[in-house]
Amino acid sequence: MIFETPLIEGVLISRYKRFFADVRLSSGEVVTAHCANSGSMLSVKDVGARVWLSPAANPARTLRYTWEIVEIFGGLVGINTAHPNRIVAEAIAAGLIQELSGYGSLKREQKYGKNSRIDILLTEPDRPTRKSPCYVEVKNVTMKRKAGADQPAEFPDSVTERGAKHLMEMADMVKAGARSVMVYLVQRADCGRFAVAADIDPAYAQGLKRAMAVGVEAVCYGCEVTPDAITIAKALTIEPLTLALPD
Repeated sequence: MIFETPLIEGVLISRYKRFFADVRLSSGEVVTAHCANSGSMLSVKDVGARVWLSPAANPARTLRYTWEIVEIFGGLVGINTAHPNRIVAEAIAAGLIQELSGYGSLKREQKYGKNSRIDILLTEPDRPTRKSPCYVEVKNVTMKRKAGADQPAEFPDSVTERGAKHLMEMADMVKAGARSVMVYLVQRADCGRFAVAADIDPAYAQGLKRAMAVGVEAVCYGCEVTPDAITIAKALTIEPLTLALPD
């Protein structure tokens, strides 16, 4: 995914009320940017961090900028949750996600389950190489709690009842004979593995283990992040879920 207009650098003053961030631009001007991330943003909202904003295409928009990237632990992290579906769709089309190759049709935001929408629906009815249809749910991952190449990226960074609901619906699709794949997209390049943050949301961790037990698949990919583009770079190992499921 290439940024259509050059990003503007600044310094984070504060992220507040979930969707707002005050940023001091290099010119000295302080602006309020839209923060397109409803999570806690644990580990990626340090006051004084370098950030990059995109200017609004519509100059009449109330908030003239959107927060896109933050520098943490010396590396860049994409925080905008509006981008992961596009990044993953582009990567599938380019053959960069081996687990999701072999499908001729890719559609986004398709209705399924109980009043829900799946991020990506893959179909290939004429070739038996991949089970069809394939329901793909994309989760944006930004959290890394400690510095170091041996430290994992983690999800979620806050309790996500919506995420748990999606797991149940994806499990239902598997039971109905379809394929379901969770894609955890880590918008940073400084992690070699991925872990579920069971201490933050034990219900989500239990839900994922239960879903995987019936056949829901999980894959994780890290990204190369620059002020010019965010692209999938490599597959990350997913740490096993060791918690026991209730009888």
